[in-house]
Amino acid sequence: EPGLPLRGRHCGVAGKAAACSASIPYGCGGDDSPPERKIYMDYNATTPLEPAVIQAVEEAMQDAWGNPSKLPLLACGRKAKDIINAARENVAKMIGAKPRDIVFTSGGTESNNLVIHSAMKTFHENEASGGGAVEHPSPVEGATPHFVTSTVEHDSISLPLQHLAKEQVAAVTFVPVSKVSGQVEVDDVLAAVRPTTCLVTIMLANNETGIIMPVPEISQRIAALNQKRAASGLPRVLRHTDAAQALGKRRVDVEDLGVDFLTIVGHKFYGPRIGALYVRGLGELTPLYPMLFGGGQERNFRPGTENTPMIAGLGKAAELVTANCEAYEAHMRDAEFGKKRIHLNNRFPGAERLPNTCNVSIRGPQLPGRLVLAQCRTLLASVEATCHSDLGDQPSPVLLSCGVPFAVAKNALCLSVGRSTTRAEVELAVQDLKQAVGPAGGPGLVPGGAAHGSPPPAVWLLLVSSRHGVAW
Repeated sequence: EPGLPLRGRHCGVAGKAAACSASIPYGCGGDDSPPERKIYMDYNATTPLEPAVIQAVEEAMQDAWGNPSKLPLLACGRKAKDIINAARENVAKMIGAKPRDIVFTSGGTESNNLVIHSAMKTFHENEASGGGAVEHPSPVEGATPHFVTSTVEHDSISLPLQHLAKEQVAAVTFVPVSKVSGQVEVDDVLAAVRPTTCLVTIMLANNETGIIMPVPEISQRIAALNQKRAASGLPRVLRHTDAAQALGKRRVDVEDLGVDFLTIVGHKFYGPRIGALYVRGLGELTPLYPMLFGGGQERNFRPGTENTPMIAGLGKAAELVTANCEAYEAHMRDAEFGKKRIHLNNRFPGAERLPNTCNVSIRGPQLPGRLVLAQCRTLLASVEATCHSDLGDQPSPVLLSCGVPFAVAKNALCLSVGRSTTRAEVELAVQDLKQAVGPAGGPGLVPGGAAHGSPPPAVWLLLVSSRHGVAW
């Protein structure tokens, strides 16, 4: 049943290994009994496997070990193929797609790179076929493909694009997010599109702020633009969203989003660490070019013998999301940091966000997030997205892009609750933060402590949590 405690797991959080009490649902604990139970609040980084997912993986390992792509199919291979087909149907149903439009991958990084690679290849195929040779001040023929993205994307989008730009084989426009809404502005995205633009990729939900991006509006505007481009002989602009953080926390439907590609990451919704890619009208309406060549699995789009057990687990995780998404969302929203504990000033008025994400800073000098977490006894969290874990003590570039002051962003803590997080655990986390900071004039977190007579640190200061806005 979802919500049962998991035992015997380890994780490293905030630079230290930690053991979680088995009494905490979805704990990441070790074999030794910890002196205090740990409270995991880093669900945007990764989630544990649901018991039903573990069961699906184990059963596939034991009973479906045959090769699903070896012809003629043996009985064990047929069972593996049936499991893969069922999982594909479940993943497709989770996002309102057709099963034939789903390709299994190793994870979100591969899916995102596959989209970028395919957009590049599509651009050059259009160029070679003469589809881009039009009368225009900046004709596509012989030109460099151009990408549009935001300044707050996952590194598996931003770094490949930066690499292509550095190699001078592509041009990239990074659209900043609004310091008022925390979102990319639709008009800014459309203004960045050029005749040579081959792909617009905007994440659906940000992993640090929880802000939902206006992907449907962007897709609609690009669809209208593509009609004009077709009349001018220009190839269409492909549309992609990385939905890793949104799946399992809100309903996601590819028809509502209007995208050509959508990235799926299993370990963000209590599944295994593989992924999938949705491609609208795969191979017909929307081209997909493989980065690997081999045995022809996944209809030649992603060769390599299928990882049947992990695919089975991904399918089960998707099935649970389809059946329970509204309940998951309601529970996570209810488990938020209570409004009495935080100060709000509607910094991001009207911006929709994920129900589980809270990014807080403790005001005061010498209170960087890493140091605060190191002093916490029970709270397990992080200070930035996993893909930015190499920043050291530098603040998150996502928060800086959102207009958060440098000194405040440096003190940031990323907190994200899960399906089984309780109000009691939230209260325990709050109390742990209070003890970690210490009273004003006390020893504090650094030698010498806070200045004598200074006000107590504002533990409840919310940066990016409120359903309605952001404050600092």
